[in-house]
Amino acid sequence: MNYIRITEENLDGEHICCAISNNRDVQVMSKKEWLRERLDEGLVFLKGDVRGKCFIEYIPAEYAWVPILAEGYMHINCFWVAGSSKGCGYGDELLEQCIADAKEKGKAGLTVISSAKKKPFLSDPKYLAHKGFRAADTAEPFFELWYLPFAEEAETPGFKDCAKAPGCEGQGFVLYYTNGCPFTAKYVPLLKQCADERGIGLTVIKIDSREKAQNAPAAWTNFALFHNGKFMTNEILSEKKFLALADSLCG
Repeated sequence: MNYIRITEENLDGEHICCAISNNRDVQVMSKKEWLRERLDEGLVFLKGDVRGKCFIEYIPAEYAWVPILAEGYMHINCFWVAGSSKGCGYGDELLEQCIADAKEKGKAGLTVISSAKKKPFLSDPKYLAHKGFRAADTAEPFFELWYLPFAEEAETPGFKDCAKAPGCEGQGFVLYYTNGCPFTAKYVPLLKQCADERGIGLTVIKIDSREKAQNAPAAWTNFALFHNGKFMTNEILSEKKFLALADSLCG
């Protein structure tokens, strides 16, 4: 497998594995613009030379859009191998390249957000454990910060206090999101339209800076849905799933 690293020069011409479409698609546009703004901060998007989901995205933890304390680490934003690429060893190769790059840059190790049991949009904890990662910290209701230290004396990373017990002000549904995941560009407007049409209170808050993301009221910032201040889910919902959730909560 050949691997391609996204750069300013090839960003427009290469497809983004999690949103395969043309550059006029709103999901592709939002994700590529978000990536473009992060490249100078050291973000790496490394993908297999295939038309499918086979990539790893990581950034120095000081610039990560999540509320963690992990100075000197490299943070994995997203790591996804699926479809025909799964089971071929490509995930191992991508992770090995990430580790080698982080070591070359003098990092203390890697961090990634997961959970005790596999959850949508989060890295698989069984795979992480198999590759030597350890659970470093927890945040309600199910988030875990995993890390792979390159030396035993490396400082253990953790979640910031704002994320450990997620909650927010406001009645009804409140949704925080970023463009770090391309799917939010499609589904957030659909959910807002759906809520408005059904008379369901939904306040949408876009996290549009690293500072806001690092002080967000939940461990996962790409999509964090609350209801009456209580965290509901990090899963990017379809209209059908959102209405089912609303019905279960509001009757």
